[in-house]
Amino acid sequence: MSIPTAIRHRGAVVPEAVISPGRPRVRQGHGAAGIIGRMPPFFTLSESGDLLPAPHARGPWAPDMLHGRLLGGLLARAIEREHGTPELRPARLTVDLYRNSRLVPLTVSTELVRDGRRIRVVDASVTGPDGPIARASCVMLRPGDQPPGRSWAPEPWNVPAPETLGEPQNSRDSTHDVWWFGKGDGAPDAAERRRILLRESHPLVEGEPLSPLVRAALAADLSSPIAHWSTSGLHYINADYTLSLGRLPEGEVLGLEAGGHLSAAGIASGQCVMYDLSGPVGHVTNVALANPRL
Repeated sequence: MSIPTAIRHRGAVVPEAVISPGRPRVRQGHGAAGIIGRMPPFFTLSESGDLLPAPHARGPWAPDMLHGRLLGGLLARAIEREHGTPELRPARLTVDLYRNSRLVPLTVSTELVRDGRRIRVVDASVTGPDGPIARASCVMLRPGDQPPGRSWAPEPWNVPAPETLGEPQNSRDSTHDVWWFGKGDGAPDAAERRRILLRESHPLVEGEPLSPLVRAALAADLSSPIAHWSTSGLHYINADYTLSLGRLPEGEVLGLEAGGHLSAAGIASGQCVMYDLSGPVGHVTNVALANPRL
């Protein structure tokens, strides 16, 4: 049911299966939907419509600080619920994370900026007791015929099937399954291109399945550590991210592949390619600020 716009609602190296560039083959994960169904949600809705965060919604930087990736998920959820339509596909989501939030009740509001035949633009914001903490802008486009010709693209990562990977390499407080890929034990602080597969293990909001857009928005925030992690750890916290999608991802397992890191004077720019098990689906860029080491 549509909600009115202004309402308050609130690795180790493993064998890799080759994906044919002509006709990608989708491979399913094992039990991801069941895992999400059994784990507690990050947020519940109060009677007044506030989004109430659970204790496990905290991020890695401070014990009482909400994880930034959940804000992106809430913004994508609200945009999709308020303004999504089968005729238009989400193609770009920019999330600005300009204020840290404690684990407090939140509200999300949206605004329709442009509603054309081929393009729809929507803004959204998250507000807490102390004021706005994050915002997003989404561009939705109407699909059509694919033009002829080929454009240059880098060689895609041959995404491995999850069933070949064994147990996820989760930290004690991890709220999603993750597999790191690299030389040796796949440690994230290796001086090499980082790649991960990840699978959500908690619903974002109680009683709601994750849509492909919300799942991608949650994963996109992790482009910051993937792009900026160094041999001495993670020294940057992202202030934003932009997710651009050539198509919506399929399935519960998504991948991120580091595409580059540039930094000077404590300000960093990073990029990643996002994958599902059929191949690349889009790109994520972010800017980040130096922060005490994680």
